[in-house]
Amino acid sequence: MLSSAPATAPPAPPSSDEDFFSTASTSTSSDSKPPSPSATPSSALPQIPIAWPDDGVLNVSWVTNLMQAFEWASRAIPPSELPSVLPVKVLDKLVLTASKILHKEPNCVKIEENSGLVSESRVVVVGDVHGQLHDVLFLLRDAGFPADDRFFVFNGDYVDRGAWGLEVFLLLLAWKVLMPHRVYLLRGNHESKYCTAVYGFEKEVATKYGDSGKHVYRKCLGCFEGLPLASIIAGKVYTAHGGLFRGTVATPSKRSKKKNRKVVHNPVVTSLILGSLEELAKARRSVLDPPWEGPNLIPGDVLWSDPSVTPGLSPNKERGIGLLWGPDCTEEFLKKYNLKLIIRSHEGPDARDKRSDLKGMGEGYTIDHIVESGKLITLFSAPDYPQFQATETRYKNKGAYIVLEPPHFDTPIFHSFEAVTQRPKVNPYYDFEEVIDSDEELDMVSMVPESGEQETPA
Repeated sequence: MLSSAPATAPPAPPSSDEDFFSTASTSTSSDSKPPSPSATPSSALPQIPIAWPDDGVLNVSWVTNLMQAFEWASRAIPPSELPSVLPVKVLDKLVLTASKILHKEPNCVKIEENSGLVSESRVVVVGDVHGQLHDVLFLLRDAGFPADDRFFVFNGDYVDRGAWGLEVFLLLLAWKVLMPHRVYLLRGNHESKYCTAVYGFEKEVATKYGDSGKHVYRKCLGCFEGLPLASIIAGKVYTAHGGLFRGTVATPSKRSKKKNRKVVHNPVVTSLILGSLEELAKARRSVLDPPWEGPNLIPGDVLWSDPSVTPGLSPNKERGIGLLWGPDCTEEFLKKYNLKLIIRSHEGPDARDKRSDLKGMGEGYTIDHIVESGKLITLFSAPDYPQFQATETRYKNKGAYIVLEPPHFDTPIFHSFEAVTQRPKVNPYYDFEEVIDSDEELDMVSMVPESGEQETPA
């Protein structure tokens, strides 16, 4: 039923989606954008507490009510009262249902005709959102909600740094459960234990769910493990959070003397070579903290690597994990698989401010490589990032999303947008004055014993 606000709560937020979304600036694009849904008046308060449907089947009303409930709660109640909006039992149901879907998906999901991609379809690609709930709500409204003819590919980094990582992740899981073949959630480097322990998500969950915080955090970590690593859209566009990855060379060990025993192949990296989609498909992604050592390096590369203007592959020494790859590698990968675009994320305005070789992230995207076969694009969807920042001068960057349209889905249409104004005031969940803004120099090695998930070198 429709609940009333707590007696001590501040006034409720605007009573309609139209009122709320009018606080953000309209996006600008390089071309026409897909139609946004019409404004639908809603009651001043969402239906709370949220209950799991009796038949276990979500519908659009349930998901949009969840969105409205999270937006209302962010303004009207303290974070510790979130369980009064979304009880732990309902959260468990949502995460478990989504996890079952995600774990069944391949490492690299293919969005093609067999997936329902047709001549009337559009595909929206979204970069890092980092717990900026109100900007995510605006983006969904601006691009148009997921629908039979509107696909979404989210490129990871749903949590950390922003104050509403849990709500962002849960609402995207709800869309995934509702439309599993229209909404695709890829993993980012922040969907890991070592990042969420440093950049706020673990503390955020503990603050919001109190005694149940450890339980909720573990459920989220388990769900992170199931997130696919990459996607290929219409056979023409490769998307992944960090980008490209190295290949491995299999060298056989000594043949066993026992009868009918197969030869065991131990993959070792003899030199840095560009990896293949076949190798990506075989990588073991279900690791809590993607390794930077040992035989299973592809997940870490996909999540942590960065482009460079320097040709070739080299270790990403600044981050301590992943690779740097040059325009020649972009061309090789595009040409080998007949692709036109690579869309990756992973670098916000803070990271780009430290790099003189690549463009800044003021508009929410950059075109980093233009080669004979196509382009490499970095996409970042968190405007005015990060929410908490130590420096006096903010970057005031725009966020952006990309729309891919038929017939070939290989020409990016960029939509930049500014941050939602009057963001609710909230305390940070990490020491943003002491913790570096970018992921450089993150001491992942010291955090391995805590996770218990790191693989040892072969």
